[in-house]
Amino acid sequence: MAPRKEKSDKESKEKGEDGATMILEYLRDRHHCQFAQQAYTVKALKEMHERKEIEARVAGKQIVYHALQDGPSDSTPAQLSALDSELTNLRAQIASTKQYEKALRAELAALSARVPTDELREIVCRLDREKEEVLGRLAPLRDGRVATRVLSVEEQERVDGEWRMWKGRAVGRKRICREVWERCSEVLPEGIKKSEELWETLGLEGRL
Repeated sequence: MAPRKEKSDKESKEKGEDGATMILEYLRDRHHCQFAQQAYTVKALKEMHERKEIEARVAGKQIVYHALQDGPSDSTPAQLSALDSELTNLRAQIASTKQYEKALRAELAALSARVPTDELREIVCRLDREKEEVLGRLAPLRDGRVATRVLSVEEQERVDGEWRMWKGRAVGRKRICREVWERCSEVLPEGIKKSEELWETLGLEGRL
């Protein structure tokens, strides 16, 4: 029994030495990795400091790196107050500019809806031609150059219907002309205060 015990003690001793060797090797490898990482980190920090991306301070035997920081502001209370006043003025100018822009947009919309003067003249000329045509047809009747006769009931109804039709067209055209003129006279040229003055200045005839 005694020899077997000596063998067991010897094996335990060898296993203990092997375990200690493994632990030492592990610690050496880990220390080597940490050393490599530390060396790379120090090199990277040094390069960043040379590129002035970070700052470095010497503290004893160590170098402490930290991010760049803005220097203290040299602005005085008077300067800060002046900046506040300027900011307030700029905000007021922005509000005023927005109001002016709104007014300009409204004026542009009014001008866009305005009918050109040439088109108005063309409308008036066409109405004048139609008026002359109707008066030309009525002239022989007024002068008695055409013999009159008594109309039948059917003819009277037909004439009355045509008269109402043409009267309705005349009223409609007059209304359209008045609406168009009101839009055109919303913005009067410089030196003209009333739409009636503009009407006479353009040489337009008749009444709205």
